[in-house]
Amino acid sequence: MSTSEHVALAAELAALVERRVTDPLEILLGEAGPVAPVRERLRIEAEVWAAQLLGPDERLAVRTSARLIAALFPGDDPDAPFDPPDEWWGTAFGRATARRAGFPGRAAVSFATAGAMLGITRQGVHDLVKRAKLDRHPDGGVSTDSIRERLNHPQERHAVRQGHH
Repeated sequence: MSTSEHVALAAELAALVERRVTDPLEILLGEAGPVAPVRERLRIEAEVWAAQLLGPDERLAVRTSARLIAALFPGDDPDAPFDPPDEWWGTAFGRATARRAGFPGRAAVSFATAGAMLGITRQGVHDLVKRAKLDRHPDGGVSTDSIRERLNHPQERHAVRQGHH
């Protein structure tokens, strides 16, 4: 985890929580309400969440990602899966989620979404699948596990496939 990556992720999470949680609370409770201490606490928590998402504990990172997605992107239908627009994967939180949790709740994604998660074009994804650097999912699209693996170990995947451990 680089310091700049942590700073960018913490700032993005703090802004997202402010927009989706504390601003609505302030609207409902009024400016004189008890929102100021909550706002400050959530800024501090954003630093902690960023450290958890980028830190060495993969299970904690996945849990943190799931909690934040559930709280910040609840959707109108509680049974509907998380389905952000492809642009979301280019955000600091989207990149951290892709690396740590893949696409929560999905075993496969379209080539376009895979490209967004990897920060490359759809054609680039086709090329990586053709060269066996990403796995095509049996039901179509690209395996989210292979995307996560490529994000976390871009060089090792090629070496292992070639038999060069």
